[in-house]
Amino acid sequence: MGVEVVVEGLSKSFGKQAIWRDVTLTLPPGEVSVLLGPSGTGKSVFLKCLIGLLKPDRGRCVVDGVDIVHCSEHQLYQVRKLFGVLFQDGALFGSMTIYDNVAFPLREHTRLTESRIRRVVMEKMEMVGMLGAEHKLPGEISGGMRKRAGLARALVLDPQIILCDEPDSGLDPVRTAYLSQLLIDLNAQIDATILIVTHNINVARTVPDNLGMLFRRELVMFGPRELLLTSDEPVVEQFLNGRRIGPIGMSEEKDQAVVDAELAHHRATVTDSLPAIAPQLQPSPGLPPRDAVRRRRDRVLRNLHTLPAHAQHTVLATLRAEEVQS
Repeated sequence: MGVEVVVEGLSKSFGKQAIWRDVTLTLPPGEVSVLLGPSGTGKSVFLKCLIGLLKPDRGRCVVDGVDIVHCSEHQLYQVRKLFGVLFQDGALFGSMTIYDNVAFPLREHTRLTESRIRRVVMEKMEMVGMLGAEHKLPGEISGGMRKRAGLARALVLDPQIILCDEPDSGLDPVRTAYLSQLLIDLNAQIDATILIVTHNINVARTVPDNLGMLFRRELVMFGPRELLLTSDEPVVEQFLNGRRIGPIGMSEEKDQAVVDAELAHHRATVTDSLPAIAPQLQPSPGLPPRDAVRRRRDRVLRNLHTLPAHAQHTVLATLRAEEVQS
């Protein structure tokens, strides 16, 4: 199973510009989490801090018992082996075939024979639906295929944590749906801890077990999907419903008086009940059920009493529907 990642009081700035401060969250082992936020809120910076490519100003990030903010270079090198990273653009070497791109980490970081490397590479390429494309160059395949090739490369060292930096960027809705399904299927097969950074509302509503949101240099919320999808926190509600009304403006932030007036008018004129929670993606037929779903449901039920009555009703209806599906 994937390992737990515990972040405590993490802060990062570039010069005098604070990116985010005092971020505290736990990525539960073996579950799929999504980190949301408007453009420019430091989501990609957060991923780079998780893997030690950037050093936070303060705080802790404990991965498999090692605080990567304060550990030695040797310890950081060992911890990084737990990670697989799918970069925003796939980050493939343009002069290498897809096969050589996927094989690259094995050749760099292991002493496996070429015959063993071939078995691993072909296994991962089959897992992401890329068999038959191994001799092509990155420039000869579509953007969606490049993303899948990047994911195959992220998987070759059998990571326990997979980080995905805006995997939907540059993809049309259909290819995004295929990639979302692929991540759920991977979790069902290898039970890895997965963190996806995105601003895609549909991905946020249908893929993760846990949701978090960065805004105004802070982590607004983080928790099981049901808790955020029924939240009345203004910025979360605005983002997940893709509305103009709320704290997020064209230049990210609005004046608080404007926000208060908008929300007061909206709540006075809209009487809709809380919308149903969109069903979570299920593993493809033939794959095992995800253990992560059971673990998340148990957490939600333990915290159900903290929600408003209307949210409790919506969450319980969603959990019952998921049990019937499974």
